[in-house]
Amino acid sequence: MATAQYSSLRATTVVEDPENLRLPLDGGEEEVTEKKPPRAKRVFALDIFRGLTVAMMILVDGAGGEWPVIGHAPWNGCNLADFVMPFFLFIVGMAIPLSLKRIPNRLLAVRRVVFRTIKLIFWGLILQGGYSHAPDKLTYGVDMKYIRWCGILQRIALAYLVVALFEILTKREDVQQQSQVGWSIFKMYTWQWLLGVCILVTYLTIIYATQVPDWKFTVHNSESIDYGKVFTVVCGVRGRLDPPCNAVGYVDRQVLGINHMYQHPAWKRSKACTYDSPHEGPFRKDAPAWCQAPFEPEGILSSVSSILSTIIGVHFGHVLVHMKSHLERLKQWVPMCLGLLILGILLHFTHAIPLNKQLYSFSYVCTTAGAAGIVFSTFYALVDILHLRKLFLPLEWIGMNAMLVFVMAAESIFEGFLNGWYYESPNNTLVYWIQKHIFVKVWHSRRVGILLYVIFAQILFWALLAGILHRLGIYWKL
Repeated sequence: MATAQYSSLRATTVVEDPENLRLPLDGGEEEVTEKKPPRAKRVFALDIFRGLTVAMMILVDGAGGEWPVIGHAPWNGCNLADFVMPFFLFIVGMAIPLSLKRIPNRLLAVRRVVFRTIKLIFWGLILQGGYSHAPDKLTYGVDMKYIRWCGILQRIALAYLVVALFEILTKREDVQQQSQVGWSIFKMYTWQWLLGVCILVTYLTIIYATQVPDWKFTVHNSESIDYGKVFTVVCGVRGRLDPPCNAVGYVDRQVLGINHMYQHPAWKRSKACTYDSPHEGPFRKDAPAWCQAPFEPEGILSSVSSILSTIIGVHFGHVLVHMKSHLERLKQWVPMCLGLLILGILLHFTHAIPLNKQLYSFSYVCTTAGAAGIVFSTFYALVDILHLRKLFLPLEWIGMNAMLVFVMAAESIFEGFLNGWYYESPNNTLVYWIQKHIFVKVWHSRRVGILLYVIFAQILFWALLAGILHRLGIYWKL
């Protein structure tokens, strides 16, 4: 199954990419163009940051069920898993100025951006649209009446398309090779920040001004005692940020259709829905109807807001392009990141705008972008300034072959392939045997065993494999 689905993910031998010209899930390099500018020194921190983000995704997907503190927050709040998506978008933004400065032809640049966007959307639909049921369900295929249109790669594609095209259309040839110091770099890219302001105003206007009417849904979970029943959720309000009556969900229900939204949202683990919160568990007897409803965490309006994370990442990329001094770069990044982090936390704890990944609230944008900048700046100082690169080689290897690791590990395609070889029962698979006998039984704890399985049998395993492929000069890309 894995071979058939990913035959177009070709293995390619490429020359070293000195400027990290990849999207966060792309292990390849931009093709050679005529009259390229001189190559700059490679920024290893970007590979390592990309690898850390993919590793975090594997960790929270594999162990988040046993350790809710690292899984997605049921609604308001911000756990480890809630940093993965904005970290990806931040990395996308950083890569855009680095890659586009080596493509002087605007038409060629637009074509590359559009083509890559189409590929990201296509593979996003394959991986998260419902077609692939790996690793536990040994089936594939999706009923088009219930295909999920949105997902991680689709959101990355939207943010990449909007910001990259804007970068191309507003790029001034006279500033591409200029070295800048201080805060004048903001003036050079005023249009990008105006785009961010327009996006923020649009998002906040829709969130707080849209009247959300009552809505209905049908329970499609065959294991529920309410299977097939139709429920009505009473709203008739505007400006609410609670699970059932927010404008984000309303826009998705109107545009995508409720049957094409994510059927297992994190809010099912909220205190209003289950006594086992923040763990998964049976619904309370007095649980509101919306607990069984779908919600799209990568929906339309929240994806519009997520473009802000990419714009902030673009600024980091501009700093890399125009500022050559390590100190000048850090003086740009660190104060900005601390300011964003403080602003986001203040908005949350003053109850002005809560941190919420599923709504992609403004406080969430600020907090996660600030955290992304701090993490990247730390790696930059340790690796590119202090030259402690060897300490982070496993993460660098993952980052250089991120698409391979994302598909095979984070999306469980490799596990799905292994589970196809079972003994007597589909429940008696090699993966299950390894989890139970090598990790869980040894530690006499399912929670600890699963956590160690994810760290060693998934993250470390794929890091070493990616390292071997790197030594061979082989990378998988879209």
